[in-house]
Amino acid sequence: MSKQSLTKSGSTEQKSAILLGTGLAVASLILVPAVAARIGLGSSFTGALRIALMKASSRATHGDDAAASPDSGGFSCH
Repeated sequence: MSKQSLTKSGSTEQKSAILLGTGLAVASLILVPAVAARIGLGSSFTGALRIALMKASSRATHGDDAAASPDSGGFSCH
């Protein structure tokens, strides 16, 4: 494999990870509260679902160890 094909592949993977992360963030900020209000879910369940989607968004864009690494821009609850 040439260096150029590796760069293209990495760029495509990065773009798809950003797209996935953005989709999850939009879902957690807009879609989940709207659907929850429509079907009458409790605020605790809605909040927990939003947190789970935001964590998944962070992992999709920054990798699996985003919360563990202080320089990755991830977040941690500790």
